[in-house]
Amino acid sequence: MKPKVIGIIPARYASTRFPGKPLVPILGKSLIQRTYENALSCTALEELIVATDDQRIFDHVKGFGGRVVMTSENCPTGTDRLAEVLRKEASLKNVELVMNVQGDEPCLDPAVISSVVKALQDHSEAVMSTAITPIHSSEEAHNPNVVKCVIDSSHFALYFSRALIPAGRTLKYQPVHLYYRHLGLYAYRREFLLHYAELASTPLQQVEDLEQLKVLEHGYKIITVKVSGESMDVNAPEDIKKVEQILCKQNTSSSPAGSAPA
Repeated sequence: MKPKVIGIIPARYASTRFPGKPLVPILGKSLIQRTYENALSCTALEELIVATDDQRIFDHVKGFGGRVVMTSENCPTGTDRLAEVLRKEASLKNVELVMNVQGDEPCLDPAVISSVVKALQDHSEAVMSTAITPIHSSEEAHNPNVVKCVIDSSHFALYFSRALIPAGRTLKYQPVHLYYRHLGLYAYRREFLLHYAELASTPLQQVEDLEQLKVLEHGYKIITVKVSGESMDVNAPEDIKKVEQILCKQNTSSSPAGSAPA
């Protein structure tokens, strides 16, 4: 039998950069609802759960018919929140692969989620898988909110950074070279996800503020998959308009009548 695969969306209200972000409205629906409904259309996921520590988000997800689990306020990362859901929910004991779906990417192509799941299924030496996509502009390459990734010849991650990598002698973006943006979604093997919280924090993880570096620093492998397609995460209030434009474009292109989105 194939491994059971579920998706979990960690969602917290107290974001330092954008408090209340999961509940912000986007074209008539909340960010978390749009993200949930989008991920729900991915056929690779047999179940989808929101994990939150906030009663407002819990009630909201219940209200639109989603499955939600209340977790501790003491989870330091989204990965720790996923692990708590696995430990807490007896019905998830037979789950083997867990997809971490970021709660602020409502435009993500569900096929990307499927690709990340398949990458982990196909590479037994990896404990995690994730997605990368080409960078096409200097603005994106130098933006610290855009996490960059470098990989080896077998597509395993070598490093992640908020800085430009590779930088070269000029320390500037050079269009003739290939740069990759990291998309913040991961698939984990169950046993590693439960072990992750026991791993000590690491220097590179702390200086870059990127939890996936802890995995690499402890010697584990992360397999990447190259994907294409438009995606946009919400990091700040000004990103809402950009997401709305992408959603409008998606709805227009998929509707023969060109009807307005809901």
